[in-house]
Amino acid sequence: MTVKVLLLDDEELVRGGLRMILESDPGIEVVAEAADGTNVLDLVAAHRPDVVLTDIQMPRVDGLEVTGRVAALPDGPAVVVLTTFDLDEYVHAALRRGAAGFLVKDIAPNDLLAAIHVVAGGDAMISPRITKRLLGEFANGGAKPGALKRLAALTPRELEVAVAVGHGLANAAIAESLRLSESTVKVHIGRVLTKLDAANRTQVAIVVHDAELV
Repeated sequence: MTVKVLLLDDEELVRGGLRMILESDPGIEVVAEAADGTNVLDLVAAHRPDVVLTDIQMPRVDGLEVTGRVAALPDGPAVVVLTTFDLDEYVHAALRRGAAGFLVKDIAPNDLLAAIHVVAGGDAMISPRITKRLLGEFANGGAKPGALKRLAALTPRELEVAVAVGHGLANAAIAESLRLSESTVKVHIGRVLTKLDAANRTQVAIVVHDAELV
């Protein structure tokens, strides 16, 4: 199936370049674009994208606000945030608001295409360039009692799945490591998301890292 993408960036030249890269993949279609997130909910309603690819820094309604608005939708599209700098001050806030991906703009075209497909499939994707540093920041100061308390609500098997998500494993790899079927893994992940009140796998990973379990 074709992955439909809504593209948001205030620079027309950047949007054009991203659209060219995305549509070089026959499995991806850019269904709409805009210079900021002012009308993002209307665009989502009109075009039903699978993924919203948004710049973090835009006039009027920026990528952080876009993330919050879209993540609040029932069965809304996944949000992938783009940034020019790997230490963007909004990284943590975007992930906590529900972004399913966070990528730097100098990402290789093939990696961008792969990330769109990964996120559309329900997984999270953070640029490898910032993952180690980002998660290291979440772990600073030792295990956080709040994270440990949230994880205490999980069954032993659900905790194993959550830790695997924290390691960045996709469903197939989790199924193989825990000797489960992929369908069973999906069920466990759904329960983990509900019990942790997490919007996506990235937020699960943050809780697990806060608890220093990875």
